[in-house]
Amino acid sequence: MRMTEFSLSRLPRIEFGARVLAKLPAIARGYGAHALLVTGAGSLKSSPFWPAVTAGLTAQGISWLHLAIPGEPSPQMVDEAVRALRTEPVDVVIGIGGGSALDAAKAIAGLLKPGNSVMDHLEGVGPGLPYAGPATPFIAVPTTAGTGSEATKNAVLSVQGMDGFKKSFRDEKLVAEVALVDPDLLATCPPAVIAANGMDAFTQLLESFVSSRAAPLTDSLAWGGMKAARDGLLALYADADDAMARERMAYAALVSGITLAQVGLGSVHGLAAPLGAFFPIPHGVACGTLVAMATRINIKALRTREPAHPALEKYAQVGRLLSKQGNLDQEAAHAALVDTLGAWTRELGLPTLAHYGVTPADIPRIVADSRGSSMKTNPVLLEDREIAAILATRI
Repeated sequence: MRMTEFSLSRLPRIEFGARVLAKLPAIARGYGAHALLVTGAGSLKSSPFWPAVTAGLTAQGISWLHLAIPGEPSPQMVDEAVRALRTEPVDVVIGIGGGSALDAAKAIAGLLKPGNSVMDHLEGVGPGLPYAGPATPFIAVPTTAGTGSEATKNAVLSVQGMDGFKKSFRDEKLVAEVALVDPDLLATCPPAVIAANGMDAFTQLLESFVSSRAAPLTDSLAWGGMKAARDGLLALYADADDAMARERMAYAALVSGITLAQVGLGSVHGLAAPLGAFFPIPHGVACGTLVAMATRINIKALRTREPAHPALEKYAQVGRLLSKQGNLDQEAAHAALVDTLGAWTRELGLPTLAHYGVTPADIPRIVADSRGSSMKTNPVLLEDREIAAILATRI
């Protein structure tokens, strides 16, 4: 059997496991004596991990500044931070938090030295200038199991409102030097965060598995990640003290970042971008509430227009994996996949789009803005009416 051609883009050095957070100060000291800590709005500072991090940095002779990111980062927020911090001695940027904190830290690290606006490089909304760097060394420490930003080259930035957008600052020079993935950090996540972020991670794994650019290497990683999510997501939602569930979901999220960075995503993330731009809907919620119906629509479109497409068997394989019924025929496996994703959506209490103000009248505008980079690697080209149908069932 011939192997499909593929390429592998740059990845960080990865440290994974319980208590690897203790390695952070010594690793950071390898880049210099001045650090910028970028975190979320406040949950880390109120956790037991904050004193250990700051005391460890001080013990290593590292002085540090702290920047808190309230919510999803915007280009204006990044530009303001770069202007305020450019005169400070920053040898290393350490992002500790969820996807928003990591994306903000990644973008700031990329622009501290060049000093220009992130709008110069933001895909689809600015002049599209190539990023030349250099980037300040960046260390990523995720505290949620969701976006996989610790392993990607893109920083997602948003402007919310009627004319809003959600776009990426993307370059291999932005990839973290080191990703420290400590499952113990998930112990402080509330159930709603576990649910939304966990469904985001699973969606990324599924979409990269059936991506039009999928390759044997990413398939094997995505498969292991989906198995970990199958066994870990509902368990972690029920009990954040479940150490094995934390490990499984931390791994699933990390691997989802690796696979999406290599082969892209699909229709769910194509829709999540305009939804997050036009409405105050968290990214993970958008993904989690749509993935069951988007999977159903993708399968139906493939059966109708491309019945020999390999993604149909891949969807079936995932249906057998999630249902733990290895003998299902393809049609029954497809049904099991969609049914399982629908059950997860209900069990995890993911709200509908209407909860965030989305109405049927908004569907045409969302559909028109959904055909970004993620939609381009969906396994089948969806028609506008099919994209609209995904949205309509969740309003």
